[in-house]
Amino acid sequence: MEIGMARIGLVAHDDKKDELCAWAERHRHKLSEHELWGTGTTGSRVIAATGLPVTLLKSGPLGGDQQLGAMIAEGRLDVLIFFIDPLSAQPHDVDVKALTRLATLYDVMCANNEATANAVLAYL
Repeated sequence: MEIGMARIGLVAHDDKKDELCAWAERHRHKLSEHELWGTGTTGSRVIAATGLPVTLLKSGPLGGDQQLGAMIAEGRLDVLIFFIDPLSAQPHDVDVKALTRLATLYDVMCANNEATANAVLAYL
């Protein structure tokens, strides 16, 4: 089942940014069919890696995670692809938890690693 053009949020912890960019490069064609939003650093890196248009928000620790959360709460984001680093402490962990909580609360598809991102993209 296809849902058409989706609004996809892209974010990754520092140690996962390379992984997300490599994933985006491999799936460039499929991602080009959707509207992409990204936190500042992650989104900029995805643009550089793929050439895809990504609407940039603030950097995650400076409010970008919260901006994505607001988009979820307002029904303006369909998918959240958030490559989380489970082995490193994050200084803005409260924002990270709030973002994943909102994705769960509002029943937004959420992928936290390559395997789940592949599954979500196959669905779209």
